[in-house]
Amino acid sequence: MNAAKTGNFQQLGQLQRVAIAEAQFLPGEILLDRPQQHYLSRVLRLKEGDRFIAMDGQGQWWLAQLSPNPEFATVLESIPVQTELPVPVRLILALPKNGWDEVVRQTTELGVTTLVPVLSDRTVLNPSPNKLDRWRRIAREAAEQSERQIIPTILDLVTFRDYLALPEKPPNRYICVTRTEAPHLLAQVLASQQSPAGLQLGPLEIAVGPEGGWTPAEEEQAIASGFQPVSLGSRILRAVTAPAVALSLVAAALEINPNPTQGVLP
Repeated sequence: MNAAKTGNFQQLGQLQRVAIAEAQFLPGEILLDRPQQHYLSRVLRLKEGDRFIAMDGQGQWWLAQLSPNPEFATVLESIPVQTELPVPVRLILALPKNGWDEVVRQTTELGVTTLVPVLSDRTVLNPSPNKLDRWRRIAREAAEQSERQIIPTILDLVTFRDYLALPEKPPNRYICVTRTEAPHLLAQVLASQQSPAGLQLGPLEIAVGPEGGWTPAEEEQAIASGFQPVSLGSRILRAVTAPAVALSLVAAALEINPNPTQGVLP
């Protein structure tokens, strides 16, 4: 990064981040859509020559400057940055009755890579495709706000049993359980890091249940699919609290004792 052009990271931190789709990047400039034009000029009150950070949601940032034509911004230079966890984290989440918007927002802020909404035996919510679009928009906005390099992927809704039947079996899979003897999630992640193979180092998968938790049959099927039962502590957490707690524990372990990444989950 050219310090003469961009200044220091503290100055960059004052600039607004805007997620830009790949098709909007043109040679040396960005084609801004109408909502982005409105946001930059009307909401943020930026004018010609003002700068912002364009992020492609796939790991890259660029310093951009508004052009005389409000439909375009000039790309000044790329910005090297590292804000992601050293290991990709996929959360498999049984849909709660309420509060999914906040779950998406919080887990995005905490560093989740992929969110998999699943229907479990005790799930009562069956969202429409419009809900999925809304959750993806919330993830994009939360990624911008929390200075993420990537925008988390939110997969289409699937039943938990169908997800377990998929052929992909990452090496590090944990299912959060309650009212049973199980090692703490934090202890398991730290122990995996300290083993000769580290975390493999592949992606982590964490499954969090709905109100009432997973059924015994679901837990048995998950264990048969390679998931290890873990606890989030001695207290019973709400279905909308547990995902943030699980990701906070994993993020703390990974950022205090990072390891190189091998492989990325979509």
